[in-house]
Amino acid sequence: MHNTEYRNLLYFNASCTPPMPILVGEINKAGWNVKLAEDVPSAQNALLKHSPRVAIAQFDDSNGRLPAPIENFFRNVDQVEWVALIPKNAMNNHHIKQIISESFYDFHTLPPETDKLLVTLGHAEGMACMKRDNRVTGQLLPNEDEMVGASPQMLDLFKNIRKVASVDAPVLITGESGTGKELAALALHERSTRHHKPFVAVNCGSLPSGLIQSELFGHEKGAFTGASQRKIGRIETAAGGTIFLDEIGDLPLELQVNLLRFLQEKTIERLGSTEKIHVDVRVLAATHIDLEAAVKDGKFREDLYYRLNVLKIKTPALRDREGDIEVLAKYFFDKFFNEKRRNVKGFSPSALQIMNHYAWPGNVRELISRVRRAMVMCERRLITPEDLDLDRRNGERQITTLESARSSAEMEAIRNALHKNNNNLTLASRMLGVSRATLYRLMEKYDLMPKI
Repeated sequence: MHNTEYRNLLYFNASCTPPMPILVGEINKAGWNVKLAEDVPSAQNALLKHSPRVAIAQFDDSNGRLPAPIENFFRNVDQVEWVALIPKNAMNNHHIKQIISESFYDFHTLPPETDKLLVTLGHAEGMACMKRDNRVTGQLLPNEDEMVGASPQMLDLFKNIRKVASVDAPVLITGESGTGKELAALALHERSTRHHKPFVAVNCGSLPSGLIQSELFGHEKGAFTGASQRKIGRIETAAGGTIFLDEIGDLPLELQVNLLRFLQEKTIERLGSTEKIHVDVRVLAATHIDLEAAVKDGKFREDLYYRLNVLKIKTPALRDREGDIEVLAKYFFDKFFNEKRRNVKGFSPSALQIMNHYAWPGNVRELISRVRRAMVMCERRLITPEDLDLDRRNGERQITTLESARSSAEMEAIRNALHKNNNNLTLASRMLGVSRATLYRLMEKYDLMPKI
């Protein structure tokens, strides 16, 4: 009797041959909730939305390399256990053999024996559960403070966070404002051996200069006018855990000396006291400015910079996160669902298009703000560019040369493939290295469908 507790499973069809309906049906009957994906973006979205532990990838009988986006996808996505379905002679292809040996849990030849495949899927899920118990997941979605994204840039960020989380050395997190530097710091803390201890965040740019020393290091009663009682500073409050110093570039030079001394000696002195207090804490710092330039300009101490910059992580700008804008917009639409007007169902095609073309100078923070406002202000079923307060002409000006070039190149490649293959979609999709469904979607997108 099959288990009735359904588990999500991604079925990524990287071939021109559609998945076998009977096989998909049998997998579903065995207690798996199969999510089909025909291309890399839809596979990324499925991973993000459904968080499967196991995934199937179906390959073609090909003599050449897999398309680069597909190869990179398999190499970068390690939060699932992959099982390959391949033609009998596919292992003669060196490139497919290498991808499977590097990135896959197991493989079966097509058509697979269903019972054996189900056993493999069960074992793969068990392995995935063991790995999740012993290391960070690739998604990094801690409760309310989610880092959402499946772009190559975010996968690199997740990978770097996994690498440095368990190390106790200082980490400098760089990136533009609104890119989620504090979320990255929180992810580092939650995946460190200090996760059961406090995470204390201090924005060095938001505190009055006269209060920063007291806030960081604390003070004794009577240390200054108004100090009516002893105060424990933020660093001492974080004892055993992590102190996160946001906008560290705004720290005044005179206080940089005190912070440097703490990093060197692991001791602090409360204001108004000469007693040295040992504090065991990990230091994470973040900045949106170029600290190396600040060092050259004499605005930031060089010795402090090197103390903080032992390990370095960069949070990518939203405009550079390929494919993530639409995913994020829909994610925040779902997250703030209760704030929307009752009739609002989602985003119009024009809204999605303009969001993908907009430069997002405020990054994810700006995206959240615009989506939440649009959900309240929209009077139609679908959110428009006007609801997002993104003028169509402004959106057009934000289209980058690279974006325009990419679209033009895609259109030209599709036209050439269709022409060379006499409009045979199967042959054209094979030439382009995409599935037939993806080619059909791109033809619709660029208005390349045959006229009737």
